[in-house]
Amino acid sequence: MKIVYLWLLGMIIYNGCFISTGTAASPRPDVVNIGAILSFNTSVGKVAKLAIELAVDEVNSRTDVLNGTKLKLAMQDTKLSSGFLGIVEALRFMENDTVAIIGPQQSVMAHIISHIANELQVPLLSFAATDPTLNSLQFPYFVRTTQSDDFQMAAVADIVGYYEWRDVIAIYIDDDHGRNGVSALGDKLAEKRCKISYKAPMSPKLNSVEIKNALFKVALMESRVIILHIYATWGLDVLNVARELGMMRSGYVWIATDWLSTVFDTESSLTSAAVDSIQGVLTLRMHMPDSEPKRELFKRWNNLTASNTENSRFGLNTYGMYAYDTVWLLAHSLDKFLNQGGNISFSNDTSLTEFHGGRLQFDAMSIFDGGNLLLSSILKVNTTGVTGKLEFTSEGDLFHPAYEVINVIGTGIRTIGYWSNSSGLSVLSPDKYNAYEPNTSSSKQKLYGVIWPGQTTQKPRGWVFSSSGRQLRVGVPNRVSYREFVSRIENSDSYGGFCIDVFNAAKDELPYAVPYKFVPFGDGHKNPVTSDLLHLITTGALDAVVGDITITTNRTKMVDFTQPYIESGLVVVAPVSKLNSSAWAFLRPFTPMMWCATGVFFLVVGAVVWILERRTNDEFRGPPRRQFVTIIWFSFSTLFFSHRERIASTLGRFVLIIWLFVVLILNSSYTASMTSILTVEQLSSPVKGIESLVTSSDPIGFQRGSFAENYLTDELNIHRSRLVPLNSIGEYEKALRDGPSKGGVAAVVDERAYMELFLSTRCEFGIVGQEFTKMGWGFAFPRDSPLAIDMSTAILTLSENGGLQRLHDKWLTRSACSSEGTKQDVDRLQVQSFWGLFLLCGSVCLLALLFYLIKMIREYMRHYSGQIISPQSGRLQSFLSFVKEKEDHHHHEEAAAGKGEFKSSRPIRDQRVSSNGRVHGDDHDDSVVSGSHAC
Repeated sequence: MKIVYLWLLGMIIYNGCFISTGTAASPRPDVVNIGAILSFNTSVGKVAKLAIELAVDEVNSRTDVLNGTKLKLAMQDTKLSSGFLGIVEALRFMENDTVAIIGPQQSVMAHIISHIANELQVPLLSFAATDPTLNSLQFPYFVRTTQSDDFQMAAVADIVGYYEWRDVIAIYIDDDHGRNGVSALGDKLAEKRCKISYKAPMSPKLNSVEIKNALFKVALMESRVIILHIYATWGLDVLNVARELGMMRSGYVWIATDWLSTVFDTESSLTSAAVDSIQGVLTLRMHMPDSEPKRELFKRWNNLTASNTENSRFGLNTYGMYAYDTVWLLAHSLDKFLNQGGNISFSNDTSLTEFHGGRLQFDAMSIFDGGNLLLSSILKVNTTGVTGKLEFTSEGDLFHPAYEVINVIGTGIRTIGYWSNSSGLSVLSPDKYNAYEPNTSSSKQKLYGVIWPGQTTQKPRGWVFSSSGRQLRVGVPNRVSYREFVSRIENSDSYGGFCIDVFNAAKDELPYAVPYKFVPFGDGHKNPVTSDLLHLITTGALDAVVGDITITTNRTKMVDFTQPYIESGLVVVAPVSKLNSSAWAFLRPFTPMMWCATGVFFLVVGAVVWILERRTNDEFRGPPRRQFVTIIWFSFSTLFFSHRERIASTLGRFVLIIWLFVVLILNSSYTASMTSILTVEQLSSPVKGIESLVTSSDPIGFQRGSFAENYLTDELNIHRSRLVPLNSIGEYEKALRDGPSKGGVAAVVDERAYMELFLSTRCEFGIVGQEFTKMGWGFAFPRDSPLAIDMSTAILTLSENGGLQRLHDKWLTRSACSSEGTKQDVDRLQVQSFWGLFLLCGSVCLLALLFYLIKMIREYMRHYSGQIISPQSGRLQSFLSFVKEKEDHHHHEEAAAGKGEFKSSRPIRDQRVSSNGRVHGDDHDDSVVSGSHAC
């Protein structure tokens, strides 16, 4: 490639277009040569030409910008119609000592000229080349002074995601600009879980025949969301042909990149045919904040174009404003370059000395010595222009990219929202958005209403069935068993059953027709393998699968499922027998552990009450045998609230109140559980659930073709040799009745929906244990199929209006036998259900004993105060003897103090007479008495 570019330069040199080699310039030269590469015959080029000339005149008229240095502009017309001649003409301005080039306008040409700029170290400042790949390290001297298509395609992808479309069609010019822009679009759509389903490239030398051929193919596609990334020169022609082909009617979505807004801003008027062709189209426009410099530029522009006699009046578009700002950006950079001591000088390219001599004088080419320093000044510029802030990121893009989202309505346009890389889609402009907090409601993704093609305000679905006339191929399993779900109607090609009726009902809820035909899968002698049926969708043999298809993780990796229309987890079915009553049936409400815990607490509470009452209550005193009987009797008599012993102490009464509350709860629970056991039929089975099956070595049956086989082996680690495939209901019944001893199975693992039908007429079997998976059935479609989303919405509608329940009652409701399975373990009351009560009762007993012990120690210390008891064992024995003593109660008053009797103004309670003649009472009113004491 480099040799080709050098050859082009050589041709120019050979024809007399030599690039002169300048000498060292003064630090502040009088004139600096700059160039501009434009296509004068395009909407962008003619506006940019006038904008650049206007900007150069303004810079030269102001002495405070370049301090007396003038810009000398040389323009070359690249003639878009001829790329080769355009490149040759673009290089003609290199005859002068050019320090920078504004342009080129097209991305294709920018790729080529960037190689020359690298060689000659001349910065390229392009205001219109939007190809994202131009930012690569391959082109260090390319500077983009406009927004990259990378941001524009991000805005398009956000619009597609906002309206919840999944597939789009891209129409583009097959050159660097079109291909790289669409590639960026594909990347941005992938982030939204969307994709380009079809690409329609067009030749750069476009004609009406090629446009029609391309649009004919697009019209046959299912997607109706079309992204048009094309040049303004041919954009209206494409939309006009689309209107003629009926592709601008209701149901279509057209999103044009910013070329369409450029046409609107540039052209003063459009033909009626062009206006009709763009109705309802969405397009983008680079957003520029409103400012005084921008308004002043528009005033000068209107005055300038009003006096234009050469051509018709044209407006100032966004690319023209970026071209205007590019001149000012370059001027500020040159000023900084000169202030830093930069020299405007050129030198020979030593790498071309090998071409010295001959007719192609490549060695005459020169390099701008200060190119690297000027490039650094350009990239570090920080100023404000009519387009907003001019500052570059580390990737070479302008800061704060933003676009307006525009809807074409009638003869005008309407802004329905904005996009920026910080806010996404918003009805607020980016400059106003920054004034709000990001988490406020005003910052949510939102656009105003749109009038779509066909003059409708209803959001298009974004896709239709292919117009090729092919019906939707819907696979259905050719089942042997459980034909209530899917079955072929005899002597016809029609199918019936619960799943088929749900599919038809959901299809009728769709706002469009769905032509389809059922394709059976299976030989009719055994149930087909569901995974094999779903695999046909991935190969393209089927467009959908309808039937009893369980949604599993592995299957969702192959296809997309709709919303589940029935829940059906795995259950265990085994033979069950009625649990007969026995002499010990009264023990069933409590588990053995519960009985033991209850009995222990009866004894503990009795013992605690005995300890608290024995010193003050004669009913808890006497010989050891009598005391033991009293404890047992008192404890268990509280079960019926029939205890006859009087409780005198406060602590004893408190313990008894808590215990009676516990007994009340136990009595109520026992009664309720016993009532349930006696009134509800109880079934028993040697199989208690999936846990007992996993730990056993018995054979297990499953439905052939279902996912249960892989689940049992992969998830539960059951050896495959234990699994027995079963095809029909008859095989289910025979295998369960025979049991493992006769070559049958101990249990069958299958989905609840099947088992409920199986058990409806077979009461000798039942579901044991709990359902151990939670799954559902759905209809399968290819990955990213929009029909799966619409069918899910229809299924939810059926669920809400009761349609699903009516179909369930029609096909699946039966007078089924009890299928709850064995209940003896479920209904029995466990210790875990009452541990809170037992904890409360035990805590109260411990606290009561603790308070009683403290009280005894205090009384003992007061009783024996002043006495010396030794050794330590003697003190403990004395304390135990003190505790065993009975505490008397006296309620009397002494009337005559002269008789030597003790007088008290209050009753003496709980007095005790010790051997030393001291009286001790609970009221701690001890008195010394003389003589004898009445006991």
